Amino acid sequence: MSNKTIQLHLGIGACIACIFLLAIAIPTWVSSPSNVRFLIMSPVFWPATLAILTGIVGLGLLLDWRRAAPEADEPENLADSPKAARLRLLGMAAIMLVTMYALPRAGMVWTCMLVFVASAFLVKTRHPVAAIVCAVAVPLVLYAFFAHVAGVAIPQGNFVRLP
Repeated sequence: MSNKTIQLHLGIGACIACIFLLAIAIPTWVSSPSNVRFLIMSPVFWPATLAILTGIVGLGLLLDWRRAAPEADEPENLADSPKAARLRLLGMAAIMLVTMYALPRAGMVWTCMLVFVASAFLVKTRHPVAAIVCAVAVPLVLYAFFAHVAGVAIPQGNFVRLP
């Protein structure tokens, strides 16, 4: 399957996911109390925002697909063997199990940092420095927002507590 075909399928899938989330999933399964003072604090706000962003990305993929020049025939990428794929799947399962064990002990922020790095290196990222920077920065920024701006308690670990 060529990159152009994959891009088309991803764009269509993202648009369908956006419509499903906005029309069915969020109104049906996400409840919001009527006394929420700020829109950003509503439980519906962030799922709807992510659904809309998914739709925008899908439309971007579709628009880029329409403008893209025809590709030359590309050979299929057969670098990964089925055995390597199974090992990665087992590795991801192990990461998930360790995550469930580590969350109450190390806390959400530290566990997310380690899980991000482990997942990035499991899938053999081409940008290891960016993965490490994001693994540290994203959980810390999210913690700062939710703990200090939104006033939401983030689970802390037994060993190191964030301010």
